[in-house]
Amino acid sequence: MAIHFAVHRTRLRAGTALVVVLGIGGGVALSRHATTRSAPTVHAVGRVDRESSPTVSTTASTAESTSTVVSTSTSTTTTTTPHDPAHDFVLTRVATVNGAISPKSVTATGTGLVFAQNMMYRHTMTVYDAGGSLVKTIPDSVDLAQFGIGGHPGVVRGAPVEAAVDHARRYVFATNYSMYGANFGPEGSDNCRGPGGLSPSFVYRVSLATLAIDAVGPVGVVPKYVAVTPDDRYVLVSNWCSYDLSILDHDTLHEVQRIHLGAYPRGIAIDGRSHVAYVAVMGSFDVARIDLSTFAVSWFRGVGNSPRHLVLSADGRHLFVTLNGNNRVVSVDTATGQVVARTATGTQPRSMAISSDGRALYVVNYGSNTVSVLRTSDLGVVNTFPVPDHPIGIAYEPTHHRIWVACYSGAILVYDA
Repeated sequence: MAIHFAVHRTRLRAGTALVVVLGIGGGVALSRHATTRSAPTVHAVGRVDRESSPTVSTTASTAESTSTVVSTSTSTTTTTTPHDPAHDFVLTRVATVNGAISPKSVTATGTGLVFAQNMMYRHTMTVYDAGGSLVKTIPDSVDLAQFGIGGHPGVVRGAPVEAAVDHARRYVFATNYSMYGANFGPEGSDNCRGPGGLSPSFVYRVSLATLAIDAVGPVGVVPKYVAVTPDDRYVLVSNWCSYDLSILDHDTLHEVQRIHLGAYPRGIAIDGRSHVAYVAVMGSFDVARIDLSTFAVSWFRGVGNSPRHLVLSADGRHLFVTLNGNNRVVSVDTATGQVVARTATGTQPRSMAISSDGRALYVVNYGSNTVSVLRTSDLGVVNTFPVPDHPIGIAYEPTHHRIWVACYSGAILVYDA
């Protein structure tokens, strides 16, 4: 079939870049039959959605309050309380985090710390404890020469977009959408164009012991998602404008393989044995399947329009996929590559998180300003509730069994699950 791609930016409200400070929200019980209270509106302006869905046309039919700092501990030893998060699919809001943030994503480390990646709008990662109190703000400024990387003298800055924690819970790896400083080209963009061409970027490694950047590794152009293999051997990075996947050595951040995938690779999921990685190729209808022992690529074709984010079931038998172009979430049988369930959640479903018991799937709907709660067994929609403008990132924090929702408009909402 003939496929034509066009990527555009969606501008949020224009005006001054001010955020209305929100207090800690009272508990709001959200269940299938509950009456929900509208979330407070957070106003932030000057934001640009740097990942509008690629428009894919085809002649063939397709299936469808910054909290007061109360802790500076960076201990990585945390006890997780036994819990059944999907017992009744109830969410209760316990905190609203705001301040000098513009979160593109949130990442739970499993140690009680949660990272927010604030892109070029703030040039920071902000780190919180499980209750939502700010622990540290990490600037994205580095001197690349100190990491043995030449050609960019002086201090340069990044734009943290996504992050992932390794399974030993020692490090967080963060991608930078673009780099700024000496001998870097124009700012990265989702249309992959710029005068003189865009520059390759870098991944930062942050120590969970010190909450400082302690390693840097080169990747492709406009890197997006990052994932770590369960055996902590590889760090995988999807390079949006290079049309490829970087596979880095976990310990050295040296690239060991570069795999071409086509236009706009995005979400990554890795099976529990570190044998197979799945990559959503957002400028298509397809998901790539990569053998991590040989780096051979096969495909799940026709999954749906503009697949963005991927989450694997605990047993690895089902791959959940958000379809940004179809406004759907689908479940794919990993043995056959066939779609076995699908559901409509809202406009432009972006990121997902799965509960620790594997029975609940939480989806942010960027265009609808909502979060949907799904049963993983059949993708039944249990609940949908409103959040502030442009929810784009979501994470399940396992030590306190909480859902963190990042809204690009300048807020993070925290829910008991």
